Amino acid sequence: MTMIEDPAPNPHATADQVAAARTDPKLANVLYHDWEASSYDEKWSISYDERCINYAVRRFELIAGRSGWPYRRALELGCGTGFFLLNLMQGGVATRGSVTDLAPGMVRVALRNAAGLGLDVDGQVADAERIPYDDDTFDLVVGHAVLHHIPDVSAALREVLRVLKPGGRFVFAGEPTRIGDWYARRISRATWWTVTRATGLRPLRAWRRPKAQLDESSRAAALEAVVDLHTFDPDELKACARRAGALDVRVVTEELTAAFFGWPVRTFEAAVAPGRLGVGWAMFAWRTWEGLSWLDAHVLSRVVPRRFFYNALVTGLAPGGAEHSW
Repeated sequence: MTMIEDPAPNPHATADQVAAARTDPKLANVLYHDWEASSYDEKWSISYDERCINYAVRRFELIAGRSGWPYRRALELGCGTGFFLLNLMQGGVATRGSVTDLAPGMVRVALRNAAGLGLDVDGQVADAERIPYDDDTFDLVVGHAVLHHIPDVSAALREVLRVLKPGGRFVFAGEPTRIGDWYARRISRATWWTVTRATGLRPLRAWRRPKAQLDESSRAAALEAVVDLHTFDPDELKACARRAGALDVRVVTEELTAAFFGWPVRTFEAAVAPGRLGVGWAMFAWRTWEGLSWLDAHVLSRVVPRRFFYNALVTGLAPGGAEHSW
């Protein structure tokens, strides 16, 4: 049963709202993600085809393997537009889904995407620290780039374990490491500064986004800085999950050279005028990122400490089931 009873989202946060949100991270999350909901898939190159199905399934396999597929009922926490769960369901990881997010606009888009794909998914607007489902409801809980937005990560993980059936699994991917976030932010800021100034020069003005769009992006960036509450040391993330009561906890990291390439590319794409970059650029960016990700996974991960990689992934089991020995 789909439940979305919250007021209609505000599509554009004002300067006053951004200022108010600086002291209220949950308000900031609602404002920012409602603001971004309609364009989020385009902004982050999210799709529901083979490319992103493979991406999502590979992330899941990297941290949790293939045993237990398909999970009968799965929940995505902080679903956004449904990217992680919907692509996992298409890839055969789960058969029935539920989505929750603090932002009503995101739940609407996720449910719309699920309906368009013909997937069995319901959704609710919900706080990750108080998940509105009964104990022992889900076989699997997933999330992508969500834990770092939650004020009390420990409380959210305890809730995850509560709604999981005994022995049920959680998988969270796309969480920024402490060192990875440090260099990614600096790369992005430098790229934004360079591109916005370069496209202000007369020979490159056709590439410049309209000032209103640049101002809106700046306000969005201000909110994004507020909603990004945490970065994670891999060992500390593992300890946090264990303290919450999880068993068989495992943390891996990924993306090093891929992050050094991907962040300036994403920022460049956001800074130039829509329509200036074509399919050729998109294929170049994706194939290069894939190649660098292979290098990171198969070569650099063997010699570079995991805390230097950009993304952390964590999995664990709810008490009551058989543990797995990694």
